[in-house]
Amino acid sequence: MACLLGVDVSTTGAKALAIDEDGRAVARALEEYPMYMPRPGWAEQDPADWWAATKKAVSTVVKSLTGGEIAGVGLTGQMHGSVFVDKGGEVLRPCIMWNDQRTALQSKWILERVGRERLMELVCNPPLTGFTAPKIIWVRENEPEVYRRAYKVLLPKDYIRFRLTGALATEVSDASGTVLFDVRRRRWSHEVMDALEIEHDLMPDCFESPVVSGEISGEASEETGLRRGTPVVGGGGDQAAGAVGNGVVREGVVSCTIGTSGVVFAASDEVRVDPLGRLHTFCHAVPGKWHVMGVMLSAGGSLRWFRDSLGEPEVSTARLCNTDAYELLTTEASTVEPGCEGLLFLPYLMGERTPYPDPDARGVFFGLTLRHRKPHMVRAVMEGVAYGMRDSLELVKGLGLRVEQVRASGGGARSRLWRQIQADIYGSEVVTVSVDEGPALGAALLAGVGSGVYGRVEEACDRAVTLATATKPNRQNTELYMEYYAVYRELYRVLEEEFDRVSGIVARRWAGKEA
Repeated sequence: MACLLGVDVSTTGAKALAIDEDGRAVARALEEYPMYMPRPGWAEQDPADWWAATKKAVSTVVKSLTGGEIAGVGLTGQMHGSVFVDKGGEVLRPCIMWNDQRTALQSKWILERVGRERLMELVCNPPLTGFTAPKIIWVRENEPEVYRRAYKVLLPKDYIRFRLTGALATEVSDASGTVLFDVRRRRWSHEVMDALEIEHDLMPDCFESPVVSGEISGEASEETGLRRGTPVVGGGGDQAAGAVGNGVVREGVVSCTIGTSGVVFAASDEVRVDPLGRLHTFCHAVPGKWHVMGVMLSAGGSLRWFRDSLGEPEVSTARLCNTDAYELLTTEASTVEPGCEGLLFLPYLMGERTPYPDPDARGVFFGLTLRHRKPHMVRAVMEGVAYGMRDSLELVKGLGLRVEQVRASGGGARSRLWRQIQADIYGSEVVTVSVDEGPALGAALLAGVGSGVYGRVEEACDRAVTLATATKPNRQNTELYMEYYAVYRELYRVLEEEFDRVSGIVARRWAGKEA
């Protein structure tokens, strides 16, 4: 039986997942790499770290396969990053990541240059700081020598495609997040590029997600163990591929993914646009379909911050007991009643995107008293993230899309407590699927379509995606959470001007240091 390989270049590490034709995981591997934050609000990674981790993870999976050959490879990964390469394929600077907030001025310039109404008509999305086009303009303005030498700007997974195949290419779901892509017509928008004075050929060729875009090269075969000539499909941005891995390919089923970021994703048979730009409208990895999604910048990333900054005792204990520090923290949190006795957390640790496109938003613990202890704070973080996801769910419903079922994935789906918190705050049953590496699974299924194992993406999902758990909401908890949710929603509005003031003070301090 043929195997399919999905490779996920995520924010925290490179994941490789091999599945059989029925979607069962055959082998998996993960290799982590760091993120660098050279200044407040900046986030970068070294593409060389991605490639080293990918080679190791893929080699581990290939060596562990006892039967069956890899019939196709699918790629996925963090969206919006900018990898500047020269004509020889050499990386010219570190990748500016999706959660980087340095481009507020460039985003504003794009909006003024094209015009909000025309931009929404052409690319369906406003130019948020995390997107790719503002990064390109920032490099042009601040690092002109890098821009002058740039031959292509690649998205993160597409740099790995280049290293595997030699092809400079992308696909429609990831290209949708650049603000340079005509989402309705599924092609690059030359009108927007012309308005921004960006050369048309700076962006790579674009394919539909299941279409073969290259083949494993001889050099990559030697470095990974993959067979030379193995087809590599377009793949998808992590959220579109994750939706495929969760079976979210038809209207009515919505995914809520809590990874480093938090994403609410709904498939759509037509282009639907939030007139205020709070939701993103992108091409789906399913040909002929689109999706809307709301994105939080620090979802699981908020809990990781708490673990790394305040959870050293749990980290040390976990190391000694060969367990997971997150399990220890969430076990502590489970002793606290819903609502944390009035303690709320705003998870805006890297600014925010949905529903507030505000790079200056900051994280807040609100309602602290002498009774509150670490378990209250852990649970408040988990609840705060779920409140933020609820914001996006409400916007999805406001576009007229049905929410018949919520499918959870990512770290927030592995925790029983976090699943229950989500169900209670959403007021909806939350289900999970049997393979929890959603993006890697989706990439593998897309590879199956491209290599002929499946006829269509929907067919692949029907055959390979099965449900694992179901968590029903506790109606009493839901009623309590709705009272706290109303307070949560008001806090941003009350603090918005103060966030801006604090950000200005920090910016002036950094400007003084650099001078």
